[in-house]
Amino acid sequence: MQVQRLSRKVTSKTQVRSSSGSSKLTHSWASAGARGTGPEAAPMAVGRAGAAARSATSCRVAVILGVARARSLPERVAAGQTGAVHAAHDAVAAELARALAPERVHSEPLELVLYGRDASILNGRASVVCFPETAPEVQAAVRIARAHGRAVVPRGSGTGLAGGAVPVGEGGADPVVLVTTRMNKILEVDAEERVAWVEPGVLNLDLSRAVAPLGLNFAPDPSSQQACSIGGNVANNAGGPHCLAYGVTSAHVLAVEVVLGDGSLVMLGGLEADPPGYDLRGAFVGSEGTMGIATRIAVRLTPLPPAVSTLLADFATVEEGAAAVSGVIAAGMVPAALEMMDAPITRAVEAFVHAGFPTDAAAVLLVEVDGLPAGIDAAASRLAAVLTAHGARSVRVAADEAERALLWKGRKSAFGAVARIAPNYYLHDTVVPRTRLVEVLRRVYDIAQRHGLTVVNVFHAGDGNLHPLFVFDAREPGVMERVQAAGDELISVCIEAGGVLSGEHGIGLEKRDHMKLLFSADDLDAQARLRDAFDPERVMNPAKVLPAGSRCGDLQHVPDGAWV
Repeated sequence: MQVQRLSRKVTSKTQVRSSSGSSKLTHSWASAGARGTGPEAAPMAVGRAGAAARSATSCRVAVILGVARARSLPERVAAGQTGAVHAAHDAVAAELARALAPERVHSEPLELVLYGRDASILNGRASVVCFPETAPEVQAAVRIARAHGRAVVPRGSGTGLAGGAVPVGEGGADPVVLVTTRMNKILEVDAEERVAWVEPGVLNLDLSRAVAPLGLNFAPDPSSQQACSIGGNVANNAGGPHCLAYGVTSAHVLAVEVVLGDGSLVMLGGLEADPPGYDLRGAFVGSEGTMGIATRIAVRLTPLPPAVSTLLADFATVEEGAAAVSGVIAAGMVPAALEMMDAPITRAVEAFVHAGFPTDAAAVLLVEVDGLPAGIDAAASRLAAVLTAHGARSVRVAADEAERALLWKGRKSAFGAVARIAPNYYLHDTVVPRTRLVEVLRRVYDIAQRHGLTVVNVFHAGDGNLHPLFVFDAREPGVMERVQAAGDELISVCIEAGGVLSGEHGIGLEKRDHMKLLFSADDLDAQARLRDAFDPERVMNPAKVLPAGSRCGDLQHVPDGAWV
């Protein structure tokens, strides 16, 4: 594969700290010894790091309970106490332990269960979980897995909602899960060029906080930005509330260093305004780990707006709120963000954040405009007039930054607030034309009622990116079947309305088999050929995105008596 190398090195003009965590629950690990970030790919050697602190998300249960435990396989390898390692599973773990470090290769049953799922309702099974810290270690892990006939499933923070990081192997062999959370350094920042080089495990919010003193931020802002990683954002082409005006992740990625399925290291894209050749960077962003593993990413940084105004409008009906969304865009206004929540989720959010959300409203819109101070007040007044004309009962403008932050805390905490309604939820991600929002929302509520489920809606209304959540108690017999049936029907309704399968969460396993609703056989074949150009052996995150038989040459069934 021919790839475009960077034409010049990004020069660090400003010293920026390593990512150090942005929440009490999930954080990046800081480590010393950042590797060079020039255009030349790192040598394909196995990098061995010293012993480091074990990831908090994979602590041994015995340690949590404060009791003694037996040594894990990687530790026995290090101590020379493995005995006869005869199973293929043990051989993979043993070789990875030698190539990386014993404490960064996990194979105990509980750990495999924990890393057998992401934030979706799906789960799989891994053979071993490893935590590389450098690109050469990623290369080594991929080659070891390949040598043992194992697929590789890349994983970031595990916040994905479509099963993209759920381990699924090929040929009956459980895959190796490769976790990038320890690759968490902000390598370089060029404030003048507004470019940052980061490793894939850097958390989204950590990056924005690190460059905020320079008057910059990373514009894509998923609701999970306190926990999700830049590598995961790249894999799923993540969005967020402010992507209405600023664009999704693909608009903010300039270049990606990638380890391919054969263990080779390539650079896709470049820092030029228009890099020559095919846009392989664009093909890679949103490929959900099926084309390779990002090990370094050059991201575009966006100046912080000089002024911001945030409005909260409430409506007596969901239909009025949805119609107001189209009204705003039709009036020629494109806000920085335009979010909608219905009554059940608004009440749950208000009980959590106490931001003054109107709990008697059927729907609320959270709208934000930004720009030069001289124009903000006029834009907010014009927005308020449009919203009032479309039935808003009241329009409130955040008085200061503290009130604005509280309103956004409510919006971005919405998924967690669902626990006040029911213990489980199934979150969908589809996109429909704004002009069909009213119709589709009516059908969403009808689907939930017919299947005996509760549904709440909180979504990026400005671009029609719906996020219906079916909330339920998984302990109820038969409920999962109803949830799945409702989800399948929801997808069909959105496609019939002229929509698409996903706006930001990706296809993963969840929607893989629905791809045929949107794409023809020729479309799927073209996508499969592109994927095979990056990974001809299909060892990277197999069984994701494209349904079986996507290649025209894929053999699905041979009739009796047929010649092959």
